Amino acid sequence: MVLANNALTIKQIRTAIIDDQAMFHNIATVSIATVDRVLRRNELRMKQVYRVPFERNSERVKQIRHDYVQRLLELEATEEVHNFIFIDEVGFNLCKSRRRARNIIGQRAILHVPGQRGGNITLCAAINHHGILHHHSILGPYNTARLLTFLDTLHNTVIPPDQPDNAEQPRYVVIWDNVSFHRAALVRTWFTNHPRFLALPLPPYSPFLNAIEEFFSAWRWKVYARNPQSQIPLIQAMEEACGDIAPEAFQGWIRHTRRYFPRCLARENIACDVDEVLWPDKNRRQDEA
Repeated sequence: MVLANNALTIKQIRTAIIDDQAMFHNIATVSIATVDRVLRRNELRMKQVYRVPFERNSERVKQIRHDYVQRLLELEATEEVHNFIFIDEVGFNLCKSRRRARNIIGQRAILHVPGQRGGNITLCAAINHHGILHHHSILGPYNTARLLTFLDTLHNTVIPPDQPDNAEQPRYVVIWDNVSFHRAALVRTWFTNHPRFLALPLPPYSPFLNAIEEFFSAWRWKVYARNPQSQIPLIQAMEEACGDIAPEAFQGWIRHTRRYFPRCLARENIACDVDEVLWPDKNRRQDEA
C-alpha cells in the first residue's frame, strides 16, 4: 500500500487493513503502534515529499525532448558553425539565507537577517562553454523590454558593431525556457532582424537540459559567502560572484546536460536531478514514472 501511495498515513493504512478482509482476514483491529513497527521493520520511513508534475514524463513531453535533441544535433552536423548560448533569469532577495547551520547539540543555530524582505533583484545571464558572456542585475522582475535590452548588449558583445557581417561568422543559438516574455512578438521580431541569432526553446519539465541551472546553483553560494545586508551590496555581490566560477565548470555543466541526450532520443522517463544523483543505477530507480 505504501509503495502504491507514498502519501498514506498510518491511520489510513490501519483502516485499509481492517476493511480488506480478503487479504487481512480475521483481523478485526490493529493498533497504530503495530502498523508503525511493521513499517520500520520493512525499512519504510517518513521522507521529504518530492512533487512530480503529471506531465513530466508524458508522451507529449518525451516527444518534445526527442525533437529538441534531434534539432540540436542537426545544427551541429551542418557545415555552418553554431555557438550555443544558454540564457535564463533568477531572482534574489535579502531574506534569502542559508537554511542549515551548526551549533552545539541542544542549542539553536541562529543567523541574524534583515527584519524586512525588501525588493527582489533579478539577474539575467548568458553563458556558453567558455564562461559568462553577459550578465545584468535589475531591481524587480524581467520583462520583454528589459530582455530586448539584454539581447542588444549580448549581440554587441559577441558581434562587435564595427565587425562586418559575413558568412564565415558563427551562428549563435540561444537556448532558453518557455517563459511568456521569451515568446513575445517583439522578441520574435528581434531574432528576425538579427539573422546570426536563432532561438531554440527548451522542452517543458526538462531543467536537466539547461546548463545555466547548474551555474545559478553554484553562483548562489558565492553570493551567500559575501553575506550581503542591503540592496546595494546585494547587487554588487551578485555581480562579483559571477566572476568567481572557473571556465572549466561551465564546460562540465554542458557535458552533464548532453549525457541526457541518448535518453531523450530513446524517449525514456527522466525523473529529476535529485533522483539521478541518489539512484545512478537505472535498475535501482523506482520513481521514474
